Amino acid sequence: MTMQYEKVTKQDVERLCEICGEDAVLWQEDISPDYSHDELSLERFAPELVVLPQSVREVSEILAHCYERNIPVTPRGSGTGLCGGAVALHGGVVLVTTKMDRILEIDQENLVAVVEPGVLLMELQAQVEELDLFYAPDPGEKTATIGGNVSTNAGGMRAIKYGVTRDFVLGLEAVLPDGRIIETGGKVMKNSSGYSLTDLLIGSEGTLAVITKIILRLLPRPKRQLSLVVPFDGLSQAVSTVPKILSAGEIPAALEFFQREVLEAAAEYLGRGFPHSGAQAYLMLSFFGNGAPELEKTYERVAEVCLKNGAHDVLIAHTSDRQAALWENRGAFLEALKAMGDLDEVDVVVAPSQIAAFIEFTEHLRVECGLPIVSFGHAGDGNLHIYILRGELDRDSWLNSTKEVMDRIYAKAQELKGLVSGEHGIGFAKRGYLQESLSPDVLELMRSIKSGFDPKGLLNPGKVC
Repeated sequence: MTMQYEKVTKQDVERLCEICGEDAVLWQEDISPDYSHDELSLERFAPELVVLPQSVREVSEILAHCYERNIPVTPRGSGTGLCGGAVALHGGVVLVTTKMDRILEIDQENLVAVVEPGVLLMELQAQVEELDLFYAPDPGEKTATIGGNVSTNAGGMRAIKYGVTRDFVLGLEAVLPDGRIIETGGKVMKNSSGYSLTDLLIGSEGTLAVITKIILRLLPRPKRQLSLVVPFDGLSQAVSTVPKILSAGEIPAALEFFQREVLEAAAEYLGRGFPHSGAQAYLMLSFFGNGAPELEKTYERVAEVCLKNGAHDVLIAHTSDRQAALWENRGAFLEALKAMGDLDEVDVVVAPSQIAAFIEFTEHLRVECGLPIVSFGHAGDGNLHIYILRGELDRDSWLNSTKEVMDRIYAKAQELKGLVSGEHGIGFAKRGYLQESLSPDVLELMRSIKSGFDPKGLLNPGKVC
């Protein structure tokens, strides 16, 4: 969808100041360079104006004004995305929802939370756990907003057992590009009432509407947790063990894989070691249960499977402090890699039974192309995070080599019947790969949905499809 957009004028600034207040409108030199990129974007796109509304009314009036003036609007949370989904490719207005950060309700009777989009994931998790409740989705970036999680259908480490963000969203309040406010779903566990607009908005990356309120499903908090660290001689051997664990009837809350290089980077970044550091590759698992005997039986069964498949050992963490330290190491992987310099990421997802084949392919690429390529990810649900590091290469050579490697990785994913993104979304960085992977009929349907919501193409233009 190619559109001609108007530039922001002083009169537009004045009108948006009337709506939100002068302190909530940033223009010209007041706009931080941070708004021109997200966590991994190698390119920069400066917005003409940044607004930080505090209510659905303000969002509605901002969008109505921009719709009338033909000014593009890019919704944005805390900017932790990895695909350029919240950067203003065409200038215009960046609408930041971080000031809409209230937890409106925690309904213990119905196991529901109602939140604004700017609430941080870590804040929601902490507050519900104080009430002995549990919000299951657990994306690695805890400073991401819930609105951003919903917009990308974030997954995370517990997706293997509990599912992804979509599985915990019961309803939404959202504002359409012309300023109309809609509500979808509600505080109900089942809904077969026509087309699911809730599911359509989840994962749409701000291209269809601006989400202003979210109704989330909660669970009772698990009573006990057990974590395991399993070292292997190689990454292929580690991930080939995963289907055998699952087929043995043990579904962990989390099942992660990673290479030694990533572990060493995290240890240096955090300034502390890991319980085991001599192996080439690792699995790390977490199990939830209601009692120690149940978890001990689980440990015995999983340990037997791992040792039969070549694991060096199966290390167990019983205490909450040891488990927290283990998962803090895992949570630091991306930050540790970013601290090493430029990198780009592939977020493909394949069937769990295909992970070993995919890892073997990427290891072959690593040797063939001479690029530092490291992997970690969610072994239980087939979501691989493959990072191509710049290392000592000059930037132009690295960019050219990275493009070639990424083309081959995405082609391999398609060959294995995988998909372009498991949880980070498409943004603009992966848009070409998505288009190559979909049939013309599917692309046409997706674009017709975009047009139905946003006939003028003003909302987050240039993203997804």
